[in-house]
Amino acid sequence: MSKLDSLDLKLLLELIRDPRAQIGELSELLGVARNTAQARIRRLLRAGALRHGGRELDLATLEYDVAAFVTLEVVHRELDGVISSLRTLAQVLEVHEISGRGDVWCRVVASDTHNLQTVLRAILRIKGVIRSETVLVLHEHIPYRTEPLLRKLTGTH
Repeated sequence: MSKLDSLDLKLLLELIRDPRAQIGELSELLGVARNTAQARIRRLLRAGALRHGGRELDLATLEYDVAAFVTLEVVHRELDGVISSLRTLAQVLEVHEISGRGDVWCRVVASDTHNLQTVLRAILRIKGVIRSETVLVLHEHIPYRTEPLLRKLTGTH
């Protein structure tokens, strides 16, 4: 897919904000014709930028080709501040408090390994972060999913 333009990005942002937004609402919000919004969404779906019914993004199409899992060891009395600081970093997609080795687990994305290093340095500068361990994602075999769980719960394996 060619590089995403500002309309593509605004459409994606609106779909993230309101996954149930209708084409008419999107076109009105963005000030474009309904056919334009519909054609753009169709193109994003065909190109794989939107996955799984059109509400999940393929971050590689946004030029975030590197994903990593980062485990942080933190000073426990600083945990709330660490989490608040992580929330300000756009490339931090998820943050979980964990048991076992480490205290906090993050999923981060970057445009390349140099950019990842910049993100990791920003994380390590956060007051209360003692150390980090980073594992690079080589390939996603099973994306985040809930359908199999719901099928099991409903008995429709």
